[in-house]
Amino acid sequence: MKGPLEGIKVIDLSRVLAGPYCAQMLADQGADVIKVESPEGDENRAWGSRAPNGITANFNSVNRGKRGITLNLKNADAREVLKRLVQQADVMIHSFIPGSGTRLGVDYDSMKAINPELVFCSINGYGESGEMRNKPGYDLMMQAFSGIMSTTGVEDGPPVRAGASFIDLSTGMLAYGGIMTALYDRKQGGGGRWVRVSLLETAISLLGYHAVAWLQAGTLPRKEGSGVWHLVPYQAFECSDGYMLVGATNDIAWRRFCDALDRNDLAADERFKTNEQRLQHRKVLVDLLHDIFATHTVEHWVARFDAKGVAASPLHTIAQAMAHPQVLANDMVVQAANPDGSTQPLLGAPFKLSGAQGYSTQAAPHLGADTDAVLQSLNYSAADIARLRDTGAL
Repeated sequence: MKGPLEGIKVIDLSRVLAGPYCAQMLADQGADVIKVESPEGDENRAWGSRAPNGITANFNSVNRGKRGITLNLKNADAREVLKRLVQQADVMIHSFIPGSGTRLGVDYDSMKAINPELVFCSINGYGESGEMRNKPGYDLMMQAFSGIMSTTGVEDGPPVRAGASFIDLSTGMLAYGGIMTALYDRKQGGGGRWVRVSLLETAISLLGYHAVAWLQAGTLPRKEGSGVWHLVPYQAFECSDGYMLVGATNDIAWRRFCDALDRNDLAADERFKTNEQRLQHRKVLVDLLHDIFATHTVEHWVARFDAKGVAASPLHTIAQAMAHPQVLANDMVVQAANPDGSTQPLLGAPFKLSGAQGYSTQAAPHLGADTDAVLQSLNYSAADIARLRDTGAL
């Protein structure tokens, strides 16, 4: 199927997760994405377990559908190659810290001078402004710096990292949204735009109501393990064969919750009738519920809550989630082709458009796999390419 972004050319200079994930989303929708790496390669190529094709799962997870070339941007000849790419491009994405980008000539003003219609997207740790703008930032550091880690874990426990790199991936999604907004504006005659995103700004935005509660009422969230401080019950409970999560998000749901447990006496108990009262008697209620849940299996209780329309879920492992019929029914596990004709399973796209494939069927490229082909498309001859290799540009 024809992708909605077919004809859009993207230069992906970014590394690790946020920028590459954004670029992968563009490739999934049909854009021609050229991933530009240093001769040493994106460090993400060295992280995580390796697939049968020799590329790590970390790299495979965010580089589907791209063509790959190598350029040593410290080399003048390589910067000339980049200039030719920029002349033909619609979008450029990079994740250099601001100072490094400027030293390499990969900054908005320099790129705009080459191509005024270019949508230029910069992704960094701490934003484009402020005294920390040139400080490297990663997902883990931002979970700590933003305050998110202070809300994660159990009361009086040590710092706990959220298991998924959700700030990185959320930043990639926001970059995608910013780029698409800029492309739409360009189509209306607005010209090129500079899209600026950072892990810090993403993390602060993800605080959501926690941050607003502090700003407006001086209220800070507490660590509540699997639950939340402002609702009860809304957490994990241990059943006879494992854990499940279930919640009563309002007082009507609480009554259905009790009905599912066959404990309507709890709904009638004056201590538990409203969420405010349940919060006041949280420990007493949660202890009662723990004893009840321990009497049956996860499957038993999930079926009971589902029948009463109460939000509930088993606590899956990743292996269980990846094999679940609901995940598969929504095309969240797909196959991508390697150059040798074999395939590898990858995650599907998180949104779908009618009448479009929705994801690229081409696996992530090996380091520099498409260098010669891309340079030839820029009118470099075989002799030119050999010279560029000799000078260390590639």
